[in-house]
Amino acid sequence: MGRAFVYVILGGGVAAGYAALEFTKRGVSHGELCIISEEPVAPYERPALSKGFLLPESPARLPSFHTCVGANEERLNPKWYKEHGIELVLGTRVKSADVRRKTLLTATGETISYKILIIATGARALKLEEFGVSGSEAENVCYLRDLADANSLVKVMQSCAGGNAVVIGGGYIGMECTASLVINKINVTMVFPEAHCMARLFTPKIASYYEDYYQSKGVKFIKGTVLSSFEFDSSGKVTAVNLRDGSRLPADMVLVGIGIRPNTSLFEGQLTLEKGGIKVNGKLQTSNNSVYAVGDVAAFPVKLFGETRRLEHVDSARKSAKHAVAAILEPEKTGEFDYLPFFYSRVFAFSWQSFGDNAGEVVHFGDSSGSTFGAYWISKGHLVGSFLEGGTKEEYEAIANATRLQPAVEDLAEVGRQGLNFALTVSKRPLPTPPIEVSRSSLVVEKPVYAWHATAGVVLAASVAGFAYWYGRRRRRW
Repeated sequence: MGRAFVYVILGGGVAAGYAALEFTKRGVSHGELCIISEEPVAPYERPALSKGFLLPESPARLPSFHTCVGANEERLNPKWYKEHGIELVLGTRVKSADVRRKTLLTATGETISYKILIIATGARALKLEEFGVSGSEAENVCYLRDLADANSLVKVMQSCAGGNAVVIGGGYIGMECTASLVINKINVTMVFPEAHCMARLFTPKIASYYEDYYQSKGVKFIKGTVLSSFEFDSSGKVTAVNLRDGSRLPADMVLVGIGIRPNTSLFEGQLTLEKGGIKVNGKLQTSNNSVYAVGDVAAFPVKLFGETRRLEHVDSARKSAKHAVAAILEPEKTGEFDYLPFFYSRVFAFSWQSFGDNAGEVVHFGDSSGSTFGAYWISKGHLVGSFLEGGTKEEYEAIANATRLQPAVEDLAEVGRQGLNFALTVSKRPLPTPPIEVSRSSLVVEKPVYAWHATAGVVLAASVAGFAYWYGRRRRRW
């Protein structure tokens, strides 16, 4: 028993939905595309789970946040997939993959074959057991990665309004879910081993701004330690959290957000892995030319930094998925994925965006006691990263453009003094024009060019083409 498709997307998360929309925009035929997902629902915008889904009033529910509403595009509900001839194979786990034979074997024993595979398997939440702590199966211990997790979390939250929650982890999930818990009138203590929240992205100064606000909402922070064990009641529910520093915290519920791990197991030993994910080239193509990888699972070359990275954010998932489809359907017209790393979050009344890399020396600007402030990162004399809280659309666009341009910075103090004006001024400069090909030769010229440069280029290209034609005729005579 089996089915065959031209294109198969393995994974039903954010990237799958955006890839499907791009396929239809580029004219995929009915019956050619299939999406296989372990989840029982069509692809949806995962960020909604830690934000609107957890609100006590008018919470977000499907079908309102199916992809691709997160990018202000069409909402792809199950009916949409049917109308476009896209097969949704939902609630289905793939237990093995054979990239040489181009087949996937499901847990039900069905073989699904493909000509082109897009791996969009994303990542899974790390469990406490992987760090030597048991208790994840307790009904009031929650994780948040998919819709089932979110539904369970909502039920637990509703059962302990006014109670105590312990949040393990100070990253995205910890910060966003803590805000939701507070809005649901639950007392929260956050526990994490780092010196401040969002340690992978925030500077201590940036982090202190958000921590001060969270504390004003009643949130307690315990830093520099980790969970060591739980205490349970006779029904198996967690009643207290014990920390390595000796602290004991009463708990009506526990939320765990300690990171994720890419889902690569199906392809280990078959595809090249790097940075914990599946290594791809600038067209999101893996070491097997019939297989592509996108989203959290893909380790791709970031042209801006000249190195391979794996980025865990919805924006990367959306854009890499669209680029992979373009590379599959129009390879000659599609260049390399030129992505500016982008991260954002919205909690309480806050809204921040970050672009590029947080490497090198940091320059803070603005008044962190106000509503708008930010930072620039300078490495090897150039701007490589930026952060802004409370900006306007124009200001966010400005720091993004400035980061992509990577202007030289000689005086850090002056950049700090200029603050946002630095990015606003730099961003008005034109972005570098990409190289253009002349004829079909390997000759490439940059814009702008002087007329005689262009003429010389055309003449040279024509000469190369002429020689190739003459040489080809001679070889045929031989």
